Amino acid sequence: MSAAPAYSEDKGGSAGPGEPEYGHDPASGGIFSSDYKRHDDLKEMLDTNKDSLKLEAMKRIVAMIARGKNASDLFPAVVKNVACKNIEVKKLVYVYLVRYAEEQQDLALLSISTFQRGLKDPNQLIRASALRVLSSIRVPIIVPIMMLAIKEAASDMSPYVRKTAAHAIPKLYSLDSDQKDQLIEVIEKLLADKTTLVAGSVVMAFEEVCPERIDLIHKNYRKLCNLLIDVEEWGQVVIISMLTRYARTQFLSPTQNESLLEENAEKAFYGSEEDEAKGAGSEDAAASALPARKPYVMDPDHRLLLRNTKPLLQSRSAAVVMAVAQLYFHLAPKAEVGVIAKALVRLLRSHSEVQYVVLQNVATMSIKRRGMFEPYLKSFYIRSTDPTQIKILKLEVLTNLANETNIPTVLREFQTYIRSMDKDFVAATIQAIGRCATNIGRVRDTCLNGLVQLLSNRDELVVAESVVVIKKLLQMQPAQHGEIIKHLAKLTDNIQVPMARASILWLIGEYCEHVPRIAPDVLRKMAKSFTAEEDIVKLQVINLAAKLYLTNSKQTKLLTQYVLSLAKYDQNYDIRDRARFTRQLIVPSEQGGALSRHAKKLFLAPKPAPVLESSFKDRDHFQLGSLSHLLNAKATGYQELPDWPEEAPDPSVRNVEVPEWTKCSNREKRKEKEKPFYSDSEGESGPTESADSEPESESESDSKSSSESGSGDSSSESENEDQDEDEEKVRGSESEQSEEDVEKRKTKKKKVPEGKGEASSSDEGSDSSSSSSESEMTSESEEEQLEPASWRRKTPPSLCLIIVLSTPTVTPPSVQPVSPPAIVSTSLAADLEGLTLTDSTLVPSLLSPVSGVGRQELLHRVAGEGLAVDYTFSRQPFSGDPHMVSVHIHFSNSSDTPIKGLHLGTSKLPAGISIQEFPEIESLEPGESATAVMGINFCDSTQAANFQLCTQTRQFYVSIQPPVGELMAPVFMSENEFKKEQGKLMGMNEITEKLMLPDTCRSDHIVVQKVTTTANLGRVPCGTSDEYRFAGRTLTSGSLVLLTLDARPAGAAQLTVNSEKMVIGTMLVKDVIQALIQ
Repeated sequence: MSAAPAYSEDKGGSAGPGEPEYGHDPASGGIFSSDYKRHDDLKEMLDTNKDSLKLEAMKRIVAMIARGKNASDLFPAVVKNVACKNIEVKKLVYVYLVRYAEEQQDLALLSISTFQRGLKDPNQLIRASALRVLSSIRVPIIVPIMMLAIKEAASDMSPYVRKTAAHAIPKLYSLDSDQKDQLIEVIEKLLADKTTLVAGSVVMAFEEVCPERIDLIHKNYRKLCNLLIDVEEWGQVVIISMLTRYARTQFLSPTQNESLLEENAEKAFYGSEEDEAKGAGSEDAAASALPARKPYVMDPDHRLLLRNTKPLLQSRSAAVVMAVAQLYFHLAPKAEVGVIAKALVRLLRSHSEVQYVVLQNVATMSIKRRGMFEPYLKSFYIRSTDPTQIKILKLEVLTNLANETNIPTVLREFQTYIRSMDKDFVAATIQAIGRCATNIGRVRDTCLNGLVQLLSNRDELVVAESVVVIKKLLQMQPAQHGEIIKHLAKLTDNIQVPMARASILWLIGEYCEHVPRIAPDVLRKMAKSFTAEEDIVKLQVINLAAKLYLTNSKQTKLLTQYVLSLAKYDQNYDIRDRARFTRQLIVPSEQGGALSRHAKKLFLAPKPAPVLESSFKDRDHFQLGSLSHLLNAKATGYQELPDWPEEAPDPSVRNVEVPEWTKCSNREKRKEKEKPFYSDSEGESGPTESADSEPESESESDSKSSSESGSGDSSSESENEDQDEDEEKVRGSESEQSEEDVEKRKTKKKKVPEGKGEASSSDEGSDSSSSSSESEMTSESEEEQLEPASWRRKTPPSLCLIIVLSTPTVTPPSVQPVSPPAIVSTSLAADLEGLTLTDSTLVPSLLSPVSGVGRQELLHRVAGEGLAVDYTFSRQPFSGDPHMVSVHIHFSNSSDTPIKGLHLGTSKLPAGISIQEFPEIESLEPGESATAVMGINFCDSTQAANFQLCTQTRQFYVSIQPPVGELMAPVFMSENEFKKEQGKLMGMNEITEKLMLPDTCRSDHIVVQKVTTTANLGRVPCGTSDEYRFAGRTLTSGSLVLLTLDARPAGAAQLTVNSEKMVIGTMLVKDVIQALIQ
């Protein structure tokens, strides 16, 4: 036969009688080809000793699987290569095995030992693939092996393998639910993982295995909130969904006592007058007593969740935006829910599938929170290209948003939609007009007249739908609309749609007293065509006959009997039963029951007008964004959204404390390690020690407060804080020896003397000034100050150093004073006399604390009616709260009259931002100036803080927007510590940009000056001359910000910022580049 050659030619191969067939598509087997020769070429390639052929074969097999072809008969040939030494081949073999291990369980079991060896492979991808294949073999006999593999993988060094272990947990649980207790232990261990790669997967495993065990989430709640921004999108959706249900069980409802909430927030920010009088010592006690006095204050952890999910509204993933939107809808106070509207409207530009899901949720939200979407009304206008289901959902939203203000616009839109060719859409539009008429009484008559005009439309479906809606509207005011009922009665000859005919008949029967002449004639016509009507129409004809018999029996008695006789023998038993029931009820007989006396009350009882409601009204009891909400029915696996608790559970369960003994041991180790560096001299002077002990104690208190407030952060951050603390101590001991160093250097007869001065703790992080000469001196002094002794000895003697002695700032008596920095001892100052290399003596401006950004105008004297207000970021720690940015407010009175009662008024602050106001300035005389200090917690964002500046007679609205560089404080660390921390902040936490440095920006002091002026960072020593490193921490969250500038002599320089806060990192890169290239 010629069939085989024809097939061979068609496939493009050159196969002989016994040779394997090489076709273009290895997956397609011919009708006439024998099964035993199928894929022989691939099997031969897999059996060879050449890795290149094996790799080519595996690529072809995986391509077959990707196209949906069946490659299961190759399983024996593939599984033999699981022990192949070539990594690329082994990866593809594992990909194949994951797909077919469940189908070919017996053959897969033979290779179990190989998979177990793969779990010990040095390559993380092989370890993960081996675990994935092992968990895909769904045979109960290997459950213990799988459990052991999962436990080992959960402790693996690679986060990718730990992520795979989390994926394997639900598979094992579905295979053997008796392993639940052991799996919960593994989940608990993985929940404590600090890696973003693992977080989403382990939360998914938690949801599958033990969603009721919320006690496992307590200790990890804050960590999950802080990691959320950096987790992959799939993980973000899972975590947000879980945290929504968690928050509903652990926090109080923010919608109760809204007025009390606002009052509490104000008190919490500013405190009462009594608290201010008591001083800083009683602030903690007052804050703790505040919730007891007021019924509701939002839990800080509740606020943390809302604050950390808000940036995700800008995510590129529609699922993430939808997840955040449902979280805000279910958890946020009413005043804050509006932020989700813009993000949801943005999703309406996406694919129709995404639009459908989003509009379903918007339709539900717009019923309860109508005002949220009113500004975006035009975004829901319908396009001609929209699919029908999208059009109907947009109609639903437009109807929900309609009110007395925008109803003219909405009705004009509806008039356009009625001319559409899409009949289902037109019917939905007419129903929407009816709903608008029901909800807004002012336009009811307008809508009714418009619907009556539609009765003359050529399209029968439009007329029919109009009749149904008119019937519902007429029930509200039947006495006023007798003419419309007559008009409808005339349409019975033309309208053939059963529902419309039935509606007209019901109207005529219900209000027959308004049309006493027309009603009997309609019954006569309907009796003629009774046998040809649809069942729903026949039932209404029987009702009409009964009502007319009771109200006008003289004219309609015979007609009624005729209709009832026809119905008695109808094919439908419902109609037969209705006819018999009606006859017995209205036609009195000798054995008539008691009901016949009440026939009028039964048939002609006043009926309430129907309420036209949205089909989405009761859907909000399902969690928004879920499949159950979409279907309006409980889907398999759906977990109910819990109700808010009556009393808030104990919030201390979420506190994570670092054991004290670990801190002590870390400090001791660091001291021992650093001791050889500084053991040259042990003489310490009393005044220097007392001066140095002050910044040390401050750093300890700061670290304690930050560890208490951010107890949910990772333990690595707390260790970093301890390390910073130790660095402070080491610098203190180094500075104590500075006197002896100076003495030694004086004895050496060099051309350029070297010295080292001790600056205040507040000056350590603020090494920038408006003048270039000042910044040059301070930056060089800091560079010298941060160098280890071993590196400092190697520096050439030509290194110049200028000592700047800082003095406390002077503040007016009525203003809260700034805590003065430590003052250098008088003996040290005497020793350092004459060490400056400049010709002129130190100017007083050099003695004040250096600030990064100069004075900025807050209120112009013209707008302030003589009161001029400027502000500066002092870069000093704010005494009231270390998380706040210290802002110096400078007032000057240029008017002729004294200004009295200067204080802060009401503030409209974004979520998370808080202000610590300055004490009231009682009076400011003409020509007089005053300075006050206030603290602002910008919550690691550059959002403006808006507030009122008030006098006794006027109120001025002002706002302070911080540069991103002022949101951080300097951190001092060694080069090794810098590299270690930088290694932890790679990947998505690293932003790198290239720039061309101008020739004027090639010297050390210019670069350091420009960087430290732009950002409040501390210089980190570096062994390379062309590389500059700076470090700091954000004030609110304490997140590290590491900046590296590689200023190569030739070619473009490279600026790198490493930070957990990606937004801050991006903005900082832009600002620093702008400063360097100017």
